[in-house]
Amino acid sequence: MKSPAWLAGLLALTISASAAETPYYRVAVCDWMILKRQKIGAFQLAKDIGADGVEVDMGGLGDRHSFDNKLCDPAVRGQFLAKARELGLEISSIAMSAFYAQSFAEREGVDHMVQEAIETAKGMGVSVLYLPLGVRGDLVKHPELREAIVKRLQAAGRQAEAADVIIGIETALDAKVESALLDEIGSHAVKSYFNFANALQNGRDICLELKALGRHRIVQIHATNSDGAWLQNDPQVDLPKIKATLQAMNWSGWLVIERSRDASQPREVVFNFKANAAYLKQIFGVEKPSTIRSQE
Repeated sequence: MKSPAWLAGLLALTISASAAETPYYRVAVCDWMILKRQKIGAFQLAKDIGADGVEVDMGGLGDRHSFDNKLCDPAVRGQFLAKARELGLEISSIAMSAFYAQSFAEREGVDHMVQEAIETAKGMGVSVLYLPLGVRGDLVKHPELREAIVKRLQAAGRQAEAADVIIGIETALDAKVESALLDEIGSHAVKSYFNFANALQNGRDICLELKALGRHRIVQIHATNSDGAWLQNDPQVDLPKIKATLQAMNWSGWLVIERSRDASQPREVVFNFKANAAYLKQIFGVEKPSTIRSQE
């Protein structure tokens, strides 16, 4: 006959395994979209909005050698981290949003910029970086850039692997073609940063796209559509179905609010982002874990 202690241990292991298999989610906001790009005030504003974390941007790029990045300074990083701890928030990811407008394929010094972003992320204890290929890196409109983008992302992947971080790329490609792109890049440190809006603006079904990419290819999600209506009022976004799809995939991670602002008051930050954060939490029943990394 087994002892009570043995049975208690088995029960604890069973509960632990079950909990580990349960998908969990947290909600963050992009600091540049709440008009607090690389400003410490983004944390208090995120708290007021009801988010669990902030996606912190690297700053503008323009014609500079690299990003306008105040977080290169350890003292500034320390202030940001102290404020996040004080408010019980996390930094979900470090963003290179400048590449929405800059060409990742053609801009000189990209390797240096990626390394700076990686070092910033490591200095802040963050394991995920966001890299949009943007308008000038749109491989649907500019397929001639594919070879250059693959080579640069292979190099970025090696940089990320060495630092034990993951770069999430956002492309305009459908899930099947993006999966092939990721396979060609061939790095476990380069994954998809999925955006609801990319699928919807191109007439694609979000849930089919998520399933086609698969759990292990998706590192984080921008869980909003283009501006016009809050998530709860957007007929294109079936959030309960999306949740069911992600749960069936056993995907866990950060749901990051980027847009979905009401057309009548697009610049009212708390008005818009608080509504979207509340709705995401209502549907997803945001869970506890203190740190969410990628799907390994």
